[in-house]
Amino acid sequence: MAQVPNIDILREKVLEGYSKIARDGQWSGVQATSEAGGSCCGGGGCCGPTTITAEQVAQAVGYGAQDLTALPEGANMGLSCGNPTAIAALRAGEVVLDLGSGGGMDCFMAGPRVGTTGRVIGVDMTPDMLSKARRNIASYQAQSGLDNVEFRLGEIENLPVADASVDVVLSNCVINLSPDKARVWREVVRVLKRGGRVAISDLALLRPLPESVVADVEALIGCVAGAQLVETIRGEMAFAGLVDITLTAKPQYVQAMSTWQDPLYLKIIEALPEGTQIGDYITSLDIAARKP
Repeated sequence: MAQVPNIDILREKVLEGYSKIARDGQWSGVQATSEAGGSCCGGGGCCGPTTITAEQVAQAVGYGAQDLTALPEGANMGLSCGNPTAIAALRAGEVVLDLGSGGGMDCFMAGPRVGTTGRVIGVDMTPDMLSKARRNIASYQAQSGLDNVEFRLGEIENLPVADASVDVVLSNCVINLSPDKARVWREVVRVLKRGGRVAISDLALLRPLPESVVADVEALIGCVAGAQLVETIRGEMAFAGLVDITLTAKPQYVQAMSTWQDPLYLKIIEALPEGTQIGDYITSLDIAARKP
């Protein structure tokens, strides 16, 4: 039986991969071919495109062209697998927390929605991502006229956020990367106010992946091998104390990644049993819930 790396090794690999993405600006097919010998995640990794632009993948998962145009340059690195800000239906005055905020894409989209009386906090464990997001604040402020977005260094299993201080928790294709997802959900419940809600997009499994894929750290960094079964996600959320849990499968993302000939997804397809398709195993999932 193949051995899966321990928690510290997994965290280091994810940190290394996403640090590289932050320094390079986005994941691209050019990098995948020239730097990794054709492997999607050689030394790096992502949930994003290899053969299309970051803007195209964002539009494919539900972002509007107008919202993307308003973003600071470089905030969108093609790392999305859904649009949590759309799920959230944000309101003026709310405090929003983005888990794994990266270059700040969803934070900068949430800012104008919560307005001058609201606040958006992005948390990321990658210093290079944090630096990139903070550099984008000036551009966001100049364009929006708002000073309501901040970024904090931290792990999503140990959020640097006060108890019961957040109205909405967002996250986009990040929780699957955590080595302790149950603890993430407990932290989400801790920081949410009573009645606070969850609006998350992530990758999930419809059935268990072959062992060869699960044990592949490259696939882990690519947001696949760390994904959980849909019902496991539901169970961990409920155990943490969340209610009104709604999990909506969105197969379009995985279908698109396969159509775009993404090297990581092609590699996974090759490892699947004959007669099965990648969409039989993996889906993008819209996750909604609230704290009672």
